[in-house]
Formats: sequence, C-alpha cells, structure tokens
Amino acid sequence: MTNSMYIQGGTLYHADGSEIKHPLIEIRDGKVVSVTTAIEAPSDADVFHVADDDVILPGMIDLHIHGSYGADVMDGTNEALAMMSRTLPKEGVTAYLATTITDEEQTIEQALKNVAGYYHDRGAELLGVHLEGPFISPLQAGAQPKEAIRQPDAATFRRWQQLADGYIRLVTFAPEEEGGLELLDAMTDLGVISSIGHSHATYDVIQEAEKRGLTHATHLFNGMRPLHHREPGVVGSIYLSKQLKAELIFDGVHVSPEVARLSWQILGSDRLMLITDAMRGKGLGDGDFELGGQPVAIRNREARLSDGTLAGSVLTMDQAVRHALKLPGIQWTDIVKVTSYNQAKSLKIDDRKGALKPGYDADIVVMTQDGTVKNTWCKGVERQ
Repeated sequence: MTNSMYIQGGTLYHADGSEIKHPLIEIRDGKVVSVTTAIEAPSDADVFHVADDDVILPGMIDLHIHGSYGADVMDGTNEALAMMSRTLPKEGVTAYLATTITDEEQTIEQALKNVAGYYHDRGAELLGVHLEGPFISPLQAGAQPKEAIRQPDAATFRRWQQLADGYIRLVTFAPEEEGGLELLDAMTDLGVISSIGHSHATYDVIQEAEKRGLTHATHLFNGMRPLHHREPGVVGSIYLSKQLKAELIFDGVHVSPEVARLSWQILGSDRLMLITDAMRGKGLGDGDFELGGQPVAIRNREARLSDGTLAGSVLTMDQAVRHALKLPGIQWTDIVKVTSYNQAKSLKIDDRKGALKPGYDADIVVMTQDGTVKNTWCKGVERQ
C-alpha cells in the first residue's frame, strides 16, 4: 500500500457553492482519501503546505484543444499526444479531449486510431476525442478547410466510433445540413455529446435538435449563425435554451469582454464552459505554423490564416480564468463549474472528476487569488 501524502492550507472550493478553509487533503494511490479541517497531518507525513491566500480547485478539463508546443492531434502520433499531456498541467489542466479538425478521411481516421491506442500515465489524462467536423456547414467554416467538409453521415460516424474504440466523446456538427438530424440520433443513441457548431441553423432546426438530444454549443459566437432581431440564429437559440451548455474562448479576441459579460449574465456558471481551442503554436510565441494543412501566422497572441480568419487560439486555461475573474459577481465556486464540474458532468465522469471529495481522482490545481497557477497534481502526482 502506497503511503499517503497531504495537501494543507489555502481554501478549497466546490461547485455546490461551499468552501473549506485550511483543508487537509489526504491522497493515496492517485485518489482523494479524505478532506478534513482543523486536523494536523501525522508528524512523519509528506505534507505540501498551501499559502493561506491561495485557492485549491479540482483540476481543469479542456473539452476543446487541438494542440500545443508544436504538437497537434492531427499529427496522429503518440509523441504529439504525449507533448500535450505533459504541457497542459502548466496551465492547471489535468484532463482533456483531443480535438480533430475537418480533413481528409484517412487523416481523421489515423488521428482516431492513434487516440484509441494511446496510453500514458504522465501529465493530463486524455479522456477521448472531440470530433470537430467534417460534418459542418460550408457557410460557417471558419478556419476549417472547406474542401474537406462533408455532409453529416451517421454510418460514417458509427464506423469512426468503432475505429476510435468508443473514444469519440463529443462531436461538433451542423444539424441543419442534410443528414444532420440522423447523425444527431446516432450520437444520442451511442451516448456521445452533440454540440452545434460551425452551423448556420435557424431557431426551428435547433428546437428540433434539442428534442432529439442536442446538449452543447461549440465556441459561442464563433462559427455560428449570429443573433438577428428577426431570426434568433444559433446564438439566440443558445441564449433562449434551458439545456444547452456553451463553450467560450475567453481570450478577448474571439469574443469581446463586453459580449463575454453579456453571455455570463444570460447563461451563468451552470451553462458556460471555458475552453482554449488552442492550436500547435500555443506556448511557442509568435511564429508560422499550420492548422489542418493551412498556414497560420501567430502575431501578438492571435492565430490567423492568411486571409485574416481566426485559426484557433494560443489561449491557456489559466489565462481564461484570469479573464473570467473580471466578470461581475463571479466567485471561485463559479470558476470550478466553468473549468471542471460542468465538463465532468457532461462527460458523465462527475463521479471521479470535477470535485475534490473522497474517492475522486486527485486532480488538483493551486492558484493565487489573481488566477496564476502555482502547482498542479494529476492523480496525486505533481506535474509542472
């Protein structure tokens, strides 16, 4: 039996609105054993002391990330996934979905098979695949390669899910395209999260999609029919929905701070989820890279195609948290929801992630009051 280690001090926050000041967290074999207060650890114990002003949160979960530090999911290699897993804890991320992009069929299939065969025990946990495209609208392609867009096809999706050994956990698609609702039915049947994105759908289509199991929206405002006073579009439909959770790229580029504040006021922490949508240039500064075979220039923390289209981001989750902390009325318990709990609940893994309670994975991030990451543990092992 592995000896316990302990984390003590600071304030621990939960998604239910509760907090524990100066907790003593016992960790053994990658799991939280106990969380107590006003109890000292055994005199000979391995204890990590957290500063009184620091905050302790469940490790963050990024549902939408293409790459980082030169690696990309579409490389289809173990080395690329290993690089992402090793580097994500620097920003407080302890689990993620490897996100694909619209591409040729064989390239997507190689990426799916690579995720299915990947195993690691270091760094952030790879939870599965976010299939972004190719079943999207050419009218809302964004940085997705238009030539590789295809109509939604349930049979292809089912075949890809077999190739991925069941690891496709979330799919971004356009329900208004021919075959879109049939694809949605297949995802609902297989328990895969359906996310409207890169879509030009109208309100009526989205209403039908919600009835058939639509639950998410991909990068709010980006790659979707905008709000209009005579047609709610995708954005207005998300605002009016009671069930759709929405990703938000909170970098001040993809969505202005003012519109982010509006979305916060309408959706609140129950329905917002921070994501990065980061591409391979994250962590490497200005330079020339590629996304989906397209040249991308990163300048002043913005990633763009040659025509100026935004091509993912170089955002880190801790940067997104720092931006979110400026929202009116937001609390650290809300930060737990938008970075971890909502994601874990959608993925149906909220019995082991999204909280720091006995029996849960010891995925832990310690941050300063301004949102700077100080320490990250992935299943009880510190990673930086």
